[in-house]
Amino acid sequence: MSIDRQSDLLLWNALKQDDQHAFAELYQRYHRILYSYGYRVIPNAASVEDAIQDLFVDIWRMRHSLSLVDSVKFYLFRSLRRKIFHLNEREKRTDSAIAFATETEFAQSSEQLMADREQEHQLTQRLAQLVAQLPQRQLEVVTLRFYQNFKTDEIAAIMGITEKSVRNTLHKALTHLREQAAYLAPLLGLLLLWVLA
Repeated sequence: MSIDRQSDLLLWNALKQDDQHAFAELYQRYHRILYSYGYRVIPNAASVEDAIQDLFVDIWRMRHSLSLVDSVKFYLFRSLRRKIFHLNEREKRTDSAIAFATETEFAQSSEQLMADREQEHQLTQRLAQLVAQLPQRQLEVVTLRFYQNFKTDEIAAIMGITEKSVRNTLHKALTHLREQAAYLAPLLGLLLLWVLA
């Protein structure tokens, strides 16, 4: 278990015991990345902030009955996604399209790409542009897998789909990217290895 995950669990257990400092620390630790993810699900700053505030108010209000969790990050992402869609339904915003923004950098570990920093920068810029054009569902899966490092089973639980659907969606996204830019094949090969891991 990672140090971050252990630290999160200690804070989670402390807030269950009425520790306001632990609650505040979890809020500070996760607000920014929850906002970033939430804004990709629904590009409306006010709605995302409302959903995050509601989520943390509920956590504090229900702190004594919170269950034990294996991953606080997973719990927060899944809960925020539900909050956002619940708020969306409640506000009758069915005409709003769900969209995502993409980050300009893509996490990579290839030594060959890192050898030429300029080439790496150009490749990642092009890849980010192509990722931004993926269908919404493919983009959400790619975001959760590669930007937030969730495992296949965690993505399935967050999105309410099967693990097979997650793998198929990732495969379709990577196949589409490969077809759009054959020169990105080495990088996509690495991504495919991560998908199958």
